[in-house]
Amino acid sequence: MSRRTPRRPYVLDEQIGFILRQVVQRHVALFDGQMGGDLTPTQWAALSKLAEVGTCSQNQLGRLTAMDVATIKGVIDRLSARGLTRTDADPDDGRRLLVALTPAGRDKVDQAVAGAFQATEDTLAPLTPAERETLKSLLLKLR
Repeated sequence: MSRRTPRRPYVLDEQIGFILRQVVQRHVALFDGQMGGDLTPTQWAALSKLAEVGTCSQNQLGRLTAMDVATIKGVIDRLSARGLTRTDADPDDGRRLLVALTPAGRDKVDQAVAGAFQATEDTLAPLTPAERETLKSLLLKLR
């Protein structure tokens, strides 16, 4: 008869994926509170990245914001329907779609940026400045 080493119990509350999901849920709730339900985190990512880099292809915007093709298309469709972004065919490659902020989109970014900063601040509030830097550094290593 062989002796088997007892397996460690799998405790969900101790698993990094579960903890990360809870932290993301908390951050999304704080973000939603700051944005008043007006922008989702993915919409904000698209708008803020366009404000940062300027006009770019929809595909590139998806890569820059870590969204797959279907997700970025849906996000841009919704933002365009609200008049915050516009899409145009790339004059150099008609198969490529270029995305840009509209003036209303630029205004929305200007109005929302303080809330986005505050959501980050609220998320990190329990941590000291040194802990914040450590957390960010460790998360970037895992990315």
